[in-house]
Amino acid sequence: MTFYAYLKEFTDTYKEHFHDDPALREAYCVEAMSRYEFLPMEAGDLLAGRKRILPVGFSNEPLLGRSVSWFCDEPRAMEALAADGATPEQVDEARQMLAFWQTQETRRNLRARYPQDIRQTMPEDIYWEHSQISFPLYRVVGAYMDYDKLLRLGLDGMRSMVADYREKAAAAGRSTALYDGCRMALDTLSDVCRRYGEAAAASGNRTLAKALKTVATEAPGTFLEAVQLSWLYSLISGVLNYGRMDDYLGDYLVRDLEQGILTRREALDILCSLWRLIDSRKTVFHGRVIIGGRGRHNEKNADQFALLAMEASRIVAEMEPQLSLRFYEGQNPALMEKALDVIGEGKVYPMLYNDDVNIPAVEKAFGVGEEEATDYCFFGCGEYVINKKSIGSPNGIINLLKALEVTLFNGFDLRDRKDMGLKLGSLTDFETFDALLDAYKQQLTHQFRVLARQERMEYDYCAQVGAFLYISMLMDDCMERGRSLLDGGVRYLGGTLETYGNINTANSLYAIKSLVYDQKRITPQRLMDALRADFVGYEAERRLLLDAEKYGNDLDGVDTLAKELHEYICTTVRDLRELSGLHSYLVVIINNEANTVLGRFTWASADGRRAGEPMANANNPAGGTDRSGITAMMNSLVKLRTDIHAGAVQNLTFSRELFVGNREVTKALLAAYFRSGGQQAMINVLNRGDLEDAMIHPERHQNLMVRVGGFSARFVTLAPDVQREIASRTLY
Repeated sequence: MTFYAYLKEFTDTYKEHFHDDPALREAYCVEAMSRYEFLPMEAGDLLAGRKRILPVGFSNEPLLGRSVSWFCDEPRAMEALAADGATPEQVDEARQMLAFWQTQETRRNLRARYPQDIRQTMPEDIYWEHSQISFPLYRVVGAYMDYDKLLRLGLDGMRSMVADYREKAAAAGRSTALYDGCRMALDTLSDVCRRYGEAAAASGNRTLAKALKTVATEAPGTFLEAVQLSWLYSLISGVLNYGRMDDYLGDYLVRDLEQGILTRREALDILCSLWRLIDSRKTVFHGRVIIGGRGRHNEKNADQFALLAMEASRIVAEMEPQLSLRFYEGQNPALMEKALDVIGEGKVYPMLYNDDVNIPAVEKAFGVGEEEATDYCFFGCGEYVINKKSIGSPNGIINLLKALEVTLFNGFDLRDRKDMGLKLGSLTDFETFDALLDAYKQQLTHQFRVLARQERMEYDYCAQVGAFLYISMLMDDCMERGRSLLDGGVRYLGGTLETYGNINTANSLYAIKSLVYDQKRITPQRLMDALRADFVGYEAERRLLLDAEKYGNDLDGVDTLAKELHEYICTTVRDLRELSGLHSYLVVIINNEANTVLGRFTWASADGRRAGEPMANANNPAGGTDRSGITAMMNSLVKLRTDIHAGAVQNLTFSRELFVGNREVTKALLAAYFRSGGQQAMINVLNRGDLEDAMIHPERHQNLMVRVGGFSARFVTLAPDVQREIASRTLY
């Protein structure tokens, strides 16, 4: 099918069912999408399921689009038409259809509903193109679905479940549209399985053809069938992360191994094929597969899968899946040993998550019981949700350092020379540091309140226009309540706010406190002049700012201020859950490359950072400012509370000499860090000089993988300023 044919069929289907219940309209349109978006298998695939990124369609988050629900990316649509060789007449007709979709796009229509204060606070949407304190994001991500239910019931069992709930709804006089849409969605997935099965049979892969024929209707009985069904359901649902995979696939693996259906090598080959399919999606910030941790129903079997998964990541060595190991005191030590082996080879996976810290932190931050907190998951760059029970989509961004910039200059953006934020006075107007800090908090609180309301508005509007059928079927309470995911269905509807510039802001505030107010070595006017000039002609002042205490060296002064700022930001956002009308509204300090991107739009700061330079990544020290050793750096990290937010990123970069050559020292360091309250670690192991040489001779380092923040990448593919920020991090 050509893109023109798809666009015409999809548009006609949407218009035909425009006045239907949103669940039914979605079901009809998803069926049309399924016949175009699923791609043929490629040579070497042991599983079926490849999917193109559509320019027009319905999704919880179009990977390359800028909208949620109904979306239209006109430039990519025109590229698709050209690639297919569309006739001039078809192009003209397509332009008319695309013009129609511009009027239907969810993002556009949501933005038109913003009240004036939200529009004024966030006049632009695209954070990598504009200078602004905060930005909205348009997506519904973070769903971890109940794969156990899917595999236990199979598609026919799911149909029976939906039919039972439909019957009860009809008997009670309630709408059955959601259930009718779900039944149609299941039929669509069965058709996808059958089409792939026919293709596998035609290619001579009888084993896969049989598996696909089985899962088109029945519950899977083998490891291959279970992997295949869970993968295709993930693809068609639009979710970008894959849950506690060892928990829902471990029993199938062990049963097949014990019964001689598969050898371990064959099982590993299947898993490697899955890993390559996950990587082919290029979701960049997503692709999470979680292994290990408390709460798995059969740890012994799950551990066998976990070990195999780490070996698959060692062999495949791609950017996705983002394999993540949960661990706790008393867990099978073979899992951590294998993890350190793989990381030590220079792989960036698995990432390490400390259950002994995270479970009580999630319990308190989310306000849930211990049992539900034990089933925490993390998605994307590291945001937490409750498996099968909650959504926590990060639909807002705030640049904390930009907020400080405009506070120091009475609501004025030095980069683009325009008014921005609240006008509360300039640095010269604040007689005490506390007065400055109060003004800064007032600036932040204004932004936080707008972002919280925007998050709720987005959920409410998305609930009006779509049901997210596949996700709704595998999230707790949606089917029981007869409500779709965002329309009162999911048990815990939460939201999150991404914060950037946390540590640069703390360092800047501390420098101002110590040098301007306490020691009076720089006058307020002199500092403002130096910042405005990007330190040109103010080198002495910049040196004083650079030499001021910096977070990451276990120094009480700056670390205390960083801790207090962290607690203010996290608790203030948390306490806006009533304003947002959500079960939880929490900060995430995850940082991907946005610390660098947002830095481009942020002027010089009082920590000595020059205009346009990157900001520190997440809760980590600013590049190169942790000069007192790894123990001091870790001591600073653990001072920031973990029970008042929904996830934070800690990147640790080790030299191969330390990590591999002194394995026992490395283990002791990590053990001490985690026992002291370390929540998480994303570890890079590099040879000294690798990054610098890769910037000069990229052709020599095509396979050099690095942890950017909440995602990984081949170093040579990153933008130059992102490369420099990564290279600036201290290598221990």
